[in-house]
Amino acid sequence: MSSENIKNEGKTTAKTVENETNETLDNFTNSTIEITDSVKEKALELKEEATELFENAKEKINETLSDENLDKAKEKFEDLKADATEKVQEFTDDAKETFDNMSEKASELASDVTENLMDIAEDAKEELQEVKTKTKNFLQRLFGK
Repeated sequence: MSSENIKNEGKTTAKTVENETNETLDNFTNSTIEITDSVKEKALELKEEATELFENAKEKINETLSDENLDKAKEKFEDLKADATEKVQEFTDDAKETFDNMSEKASELASDVTENLMDIAEDAKEELQEVKTKTKNFLQRLFGK
């Protein structure tokens, strides 16, 4: 092969590489532009959706915080408060009644226990007196006095 052929072949190869490189760069540039456009489009869609969601949330919050709803919430709270107060009063009354009943039963029980202890003490006193008398009689008979 002659040096002229090698030169021509080198130029042809360089030109082919240059063309392929330019084509690859063009393809890459076009892909990048397409991706960028797609990303911009999606970003705009997301922005619109986010704006819409924000507006909807804002409306819901405004509805929730409207005077009418606040008044309804206050009224409901007052109803619940009244119910709770009534229930607490009922519970308090029931607890007081139960306490009174327990106090009465405890007093009765203490009275019964006291009465039983008094009976036992009296019985013990009588038994002791009887034992004392029998012992005295026994000792008198034993020693003859």
